[in-house]
This record gives sequence, structure tokens and C-alpha cells, in this order.
Amino acid sequence: MAKFLNTKKAVSEIEDLIRDADQKLILISPYLKLSIDFKELLTYRNSKDKITTVIFGKQELNPNEMKFLQGLRFVILKYNQNLHAKCYLSDDKMIITSLNLYEFSMNNNKEMGVLINLNDDSDKELFEDAYREIDFIDETSERFEFTSISEEDEKKEIKPEPKKFIKKKNFSKSKLLTTKELSTEIGISSRKINSWFVDNKLMYKKDDDWFASKKGKEIGAIEKEGQYGKFVIWPEELIESIVE
Repeated sequence: MAKFLNTKKAVSEIEDLIRDADQKLILISPYLKLSIDFKELLTYRNSKDKITTVIFGKQELNPNEMKFLQGLRFVILKYNQNLHAKCYLSDDKMIITSLNLYEFSMNNNKEMGVLINLNDDSDKELFEDAYREIDFIDETSERFEFTSISEEDEKKEIKPEPKKFIKKKNFSKSKLLTTKELSTEIGISSRKINSWFVDNKLMYKKDDDWFASKKGKEIGAIEKEGQYGKFVIWPEELIESIVE
């Protein structure tokens, strides 16, 4: 039977789940800022040549976090911009919780969760239902690679000029595409396309929602409400500008 977890128990059970995981370990958390204990556990698992998949939804990773994760050969990083779920899965256990893999949350917040055990007959159906959703999130998330930046470039704070978008044209009657659809058409990750829109002041993010700026709306951008919050759809003619 599923077991209730408070903050302290959730942290402890997640540690045990990582430590005891055999072939499968998937960690889903929008925020990544790992405590020393979690870093040690991931390092230990990596030393055993066991793959860990980490799916996250916020890109504000500090340099130390980047350096640590880059150094783990058997950690696969994936990015999902709409991610808000927190779930931790091993071969036979799963923890669904409000707790992020974020040290502040573990030490300061009041969290709750449930532990589901595949080996418990009463949990089996629940485990399998949740696993299907985890698999969907995994399959629809993008592989994430850090871009190496030299210390000299960091000191100079060099930022490339964003590509210019098509000016003084209105595409309000055009076919409209989501960022994901644009990504498929162009062959560029959704993350980079979102950055292009932000750099050109066509779109901005507030909390977990995306909004079109005044400039974006002038060229035909439309805001939509979806399962995971607000997002923006764009005229397909912008493909020409994005790939220039």
C-alpha cells in the first residue's frame, strides 16, 4: 500500500531510492540544485557505470552545478520547458512528491509525497499507470548539453548578437505553429527557439507561462492556454528568420 511521506521522510526515501537503484533511475524535478548528499549518491552510482536520467525544467543552473553534472559520464540530462512534476523512479520504487531536488526545499519547505512499491500487489496498478506518464515525459523531453565557455569569455561577458526577425510584416493570416512544431520543421531545439524569441523581444516568460510581447503580437503571435499553462503560437514564415 502506498506510504505517506512528510518532508524528512521524503528526503530520506529519495536518498535510499537512489542508493538502492539497480539498472533504472529517473529523477524528475523542475529545479536542480543538489545537496552534498545527493551529489555523493549520484557520483557513487556513476562510478558503478549505471545510467541515471535527470529531467528538469528550469535552466538557472549555476556554474558549479554544471561542472558537476558534466563530469558524470553516465548521467543523461533532459530538458522539458513545461515540466512541473516531481517524481523519482527506480526499478521497483517510485516517489511522487512536492519536493524538488533543490537543497533549499529540502531544508526549509513543508513538503509531502507518497512512496509506491511495485512489489506490493496493492501498488502495482498505480505504479504502472504513473510509469506510463513518466515514460511519456522522458520520451518528449530534449537531450540537454552544456555549452563550454572559457574563463576569458566569461570575464568579458561576450554575448552573441541575436538574429534579426522579419520586420514590418504582419503574418496574422498565416499558418500558426507551436515552438515544438517550429523545432521539428527547422531541426533546432525548442529551447534555442525560445531563446531566439526572447532575444528578439518577441516573447517573455513569467513564472511557468509564456507570453507574447507587444512586438510579437504585431507580427501575428497568439497566446494559448494548454494543459501545462500558457504558451505562444507563431506564424510559420518566421522559420526564414530563425534559420538565417
